[in-house]
Amino acid sequence: MARRCAVTGKGVMYGNNVSHANNKTRRRFEPNLQETSFLSEVLGRSVRLRVSTNAIRTIEHKGGLDAFMADAKAVELSADARKVKRAIEKRLAARATA
Repeated sequence: MARRCAVTGKGVMYGNNVSHANNKTRRRFEPNLQETSFLSEVLGRSVRLRVSTNAIRTIEHKGGLDAFMADAKAVELSADARKVKRAIEKRLAARATA
């Protein structure tokens, strides 16, 4: 499983541990990923995504998963998140025509 956020695309970064003696050894900075369920009011079910804690805060700030997906660009989302975005858009279009 890739260490990449499904919503923001935040992934692993690399850098150095630097000791007091200025010795440098390579290290990985991994994002704080959480498997989280978001409630989608449009779909009427919860959606599980592997997202960073920063993305969780962003989704809550935007007003929930439905509002966030309406503003999000599909290119920036993972394949799983794109499926959720398309399902939400399809359901909203069906409601608009009915």
